[in-house]
Amino acid sequence: MAQYRSTLTIIGITFLFSSFTTNANERLVDEKPKGEQSNSQVYIVHCEFPDGDKTTRYQDLDSWYLSFLPATTSDSSREAPRLIYSYRNVLTGFAAKLSPDDLKEMEKKEGFISARPEKQLDLYTTHSLNFLGLHQNMGFWNDSNYGKGVIIGVIDTGIFPDHPSFSDGGMPPPPAKWKGKCEFNVTKCNNKLIGARYFQSSGNGSPWDENGHGTHTASTAAGNFVPGANIFGNANGTAAGVAPLAHVAIYKVCSYIYCSESDILAAMDMAIEDGVDVLSLSLGGVAYNFYEDVIAVGAFSAMEKGIFVSCAAGNSGPFSFSTSNEAPWILTVGASTIDRKIKATAVLGNNEEYDGESAFQPSDFPPTLLPLVYPGSNDSDIWAKYCYPTSLNNTNVTGKIVLCEVGITSRVSKGEAVKAAGGAAMIIMNTESLANTTLAEAHVLPATHVSYADGLKIKEYINSTLVPTATIVFNGTIIGDDRAPVVAGFSSRGPSYASPGILKPDIIGPGVNILAAWRVSLENNTNTNSMFNMISGTSMSCPHLSGVAALLKSVHPDWSPAAIKSAIMTTADVLNLGLNFIEDETYLPAGVFATGAGHVNPSKANDPGLIYDIEPADYVSYLCGLNYTNRQVGIFLQRKVNCSEITSILEGQLNYPSFSIKLSADSAAQTYSRNVTNVGQANSTYSVEIDSPPGVDVKVEPITLAFSEVNQKLSYQVTFTPLPSNPSFGYYQGSLKWISDKHIVRSPISVRFSFF
Repeated sequence: MAQYRSTLTIIGITFLFSSFTTNANERLVDEKPKGEQSNSQVYIVHCEFPDGDKTTRYQDLDSWYLSFLPATTSDSSREAPRLIYSYRNVLTGFAAKLSPDDLKEMEKKEGFISARPEKQLDLYTTHSLNFLGLHQNMGFWNDSNYGKGVIIGVIDTGIFPDHPSFSDGGMPPPPAKWKGKCEFNVTKCNNKLIGARYFQSSGNGSPWDENGHGTHTASTAAGNFVPGANIFGNANGTAAGVAPLAHVAIYKVCSYIYCSESDILAAMDMAIEDGVDVLSLSLGGVAYNFYEDVIAVGAFSAMEKGIFVSCAAGNSGPFSFSTSNEAPWILTVGASTIDRKIKATAVLGNNEEYDGESAFQPSDFPPTLLPLVYPGSNDSDIWAKYCYPTSLNNTNVTGKIVLCEVGITSRVSKGEAVKAAGGAAMIIMNTESLANTTLAEAHVLPATHVSYADGLKIKEYINSTLVPTATIVFNGTIIGDDRAPVVAGFSSRGPSYASPGILKPDIIGPGVNILAAWRVSLENNTNTNSMFNMISGTSMSCPHLSGVAALLKSVHPDWSPAAIKSAIMTTADVLNLGLNFIEDETYLPAGVFATGAGHVNPSKANDPGLIYDIEPADYVSYLCGLNYTNRQVGIFLQRKVNCSEITSILEGQLNYPSFSIKLSADSAAQTYSRNVTNVGQANSTYSVEIDSPPGVDVKVEPITLAFSEVNQKLSYQVTFTPLPSNPSFGYYQGSLKWISDKHIVRSPISVRFSFF
């Protein structure tokens, strides 16, 4: 029996962040210096124009709002009132910093209605929701009813049911179709957590999560709103999953690390019987044939029943041919960063500065330079550079900042070893393969995780002077990295081994430094507890997409799994926040085998214009086209199959929303057809735009698609012809877009040139 490794990179305990956003202009409030006390606070003031008309009496709205503020007092102990915001659309009124005396004077003004102290409205602590464009009470999140009525089945390590993320406040009862069970020894399920099952090899005979991974993924997909969420008392906020009003059913198949195939298949079988709408699997293994992959087999049956299956791509990047869960009826999800950094800067004695990340941000770490040491300089111990505990015996680290390399032990464990040896702080240097993918973790001592390139520069500095010194400056949470999203270095890459004619992964989503629920209280060096944890991996990006699928299912209950996948893929973003092409961990433009179709954009996916739908029977023709035997194809269909009686198709002919083609210098042109369904405006016309890969002539017929009704289907053909000047070897990429006055429907293209 094969063992499936959970696609998880645990990065330890970290802190949440706080941020403040506004719907008006940028907030400019100078805080009083520490030590000065003020009884002033910010008030939201409602007022009305005496004549009911803003324009007739007060041409300058700011001036009118300012007229409410009391004159500046000569009392030095009293802070002057200050206008912070002038509201023009959301209400008639303003925000101002006022003392109680100021407020009393203002109440006497003509036009004053009321004033109340402002509340601190919290961001969702899994900042990935804001990054995805999901905002409460507005837009797609509101239109989708937050996934209400949809059931997400999570196959993982179990669940911690008492976590507030799984409370059922605001939740309706489960749909009448639900047949699942709650297998806890005591009553733990409710209208949020509507089912919990466990399977033989998964642990202690209960759905309880002994790991934390399942609790984290379930809450990422569909955790309820948890106000006041924090980690170790820092950065209060409101936690929520992508589909916070969807129901959750947990299927425990994994122990701490491994998941048995028999349990996985049994769980998928039971989930189909129970009546889930979406299956989320943050686990997997490389399979060379789909009929040997229990997830692919189980997912096929789920797809036939209309169940959407989202799976992690794996954490074996950035190496090629490393993706898991590659079947075309599965959404294969890679991982990328969000625009948040928890910044910690290494400052060297030569005044060079290198930004890294750390969730442990001590306020009392001295800014003075300390001795800097690299244990790896000790050639007699090959483990020293990794700060392996026993290897530090040969290096004096007492009172020093220690440079450690990633590898062998976890990053947090390195800090524990350094601290035990008397070290004052730690700089962690990335591996070359992970490059710029740095992680924010709650270390046991002051630390920062820097990139590989910066680590090399720090080594150079250590070797350049007899007395190297450094310190670490902690800068807190920074929002707005315009490089985001960046593909994570660990995110597995295509091309697909099992089916090279299907471009994998399909999509990328948030998977780096993701905060969500954890199974039990965690402790760090501050002796405080937290019910939330921040971890990284495609295990985290997968439930984000599971949640997006639930939102789409709520709005479009008649869409097939293939239609939902198409909507997600053809509307994906290919540009980052800085409007440049999405980059990989080396900060170079990422290829399609890293990004798939691009980064998920939930709001656009809700209105894709056109979809590429696939019927279950189409997959049978595809499987026969892979030259599988009748018996091998029969594994998926659970009945006898005779491929000689079925019209087989090549991989490229499957109605997939992407293209993956193999050509050689002397190969003939290849033509494939696609069918698209209009799910946008009834009368709409689309024109084709082609970005041909180098060395390939791409032609599409027809070049215009004119629709006259919703759900109308039209076909087109695309021909790939190698040019005389084509490259002799390698992979090249392009795209095909159908563009209307409202929609852009994009399909990525990969072309492999080979010698034969």
